[in-house]
Amino acid sequence: MTESEVTPVVPREGWHVMHLFYHVDHAQWALLGDDEKRQAKTRLTELVQEIRATPDTHLLIFSVVSPKADLGFMLLTPDLQVANTYEKLLGLSLGPEMLTPAYSYLSQTESSEYTTSREQYAAETLVGEKGLAEGAPEYETALKEFDTRMEHYLKHRLYPVLPDWPVICFYPMSKRRSGNDNWYSLSYDQRRDLMSGHARVGRAYSGRILQLITGSTGLDEYEWGVTLLAKDTIDIKAIVYEMRFDEVSARYAEFGDFYIGLQLPLDVLFRRLCL
Repeated sequence: MTESEVTPVVPREGWHVMHLFYHVDHAQWALLGDDEKRQAKTRLTELVQEIRATPDTHLLIFSVVSPKADLGFMLLTPDLQVANTYEKLLGLSLGPEMLTPAYSYLSQTESSEYTTSREQYAAETLVGEKGLAEGAPEYETALKEFDTRMEHYLKHRLYPVLPDWPVICFYPMSKRRSGNDNWYSLSYDQRRDLMSGHARVGRAYSGRILQLITGSTGLDEYEWGVTLLAKDTIDIKAIVYEMRFDEVSARYAEFGDFYIGLQLPLDVLFRRLCL
């Protein structure tokens, strides 16, 4: 069976997402001659170009800040077969034993189960809060504007195009399931009300933070992966700090390790990594 004959694994909606973190083995790198080093960097450069030319596929590359890792990739693509292929190629792109995995995370883009539906917006906001009559011109105009906003929002959640802002932060998280702090023992309405407050905090950082929440229940150790893109680390610190006072985080959230990276052009990245 050839690669082209392998059955695609494409979700009904959304894309697969892989966060990959590696250590560079500089002792092994130092053993290479200058020509071998140039060939290795050319190989990685060509692979990056190939990945980015693949339909509906995005690749972010960054230098990891701190010794947790040296090099990081964020790969988004529909087909898990394609993601798996590129993951293996990226790990070997500089040559055998040059890149050692430090951490990885698999998730999928997803819409939120707490997203306000058209019916909820009409009943709760247009009729309940604004007192508009169903069928009135103002009611219909507001409903069309809501449909447009939601179409844009869902497209970003499921099929995002991420900016080249320099700072990238990634961390995994889960909802607590212990004693009186069991998120999953709450009713849907309770969870929805709590999440609406959480979302308001996030919206306050629009234009400064791009936030992508991806689901990983059954795919990896935690339940969600959180990717934050920013131009200033102050905004990363501020949004995470502010959200920790929200009950969703303060009472119900469990966090994994945080990874901070800097998106860089490949030539700058090679120099940054001393390659």
